[in-house]
Amino acid sequence: MKISARNQFKGKITEINEGAVNAIVTIDIGGGNIVSSTISMAAVKELGLEVGKEAYAIIKATSVMVGVDE
Repeated sequence: MKISARNQFKGKITEINEGAVNAIVTIDIGGGNIVSSTISMAAVKELGLEVGKEAYAIIKATSVMVGVDE
């Protein structure tokens, strides 16, 4: 797989919460870090995603928000 995004984290799918149109896919990328993504059900099926399979969390963002407690 070649892709321009530099933030690529390989991990294991731990959960797929399916909805009517979208699914929330949760990936354990190690070190106690979990990444979740909302993707279409069509993408879940096309990629053959299943709990226990390895997958990449690929993050490409034009902005990142930061917050603190008051």
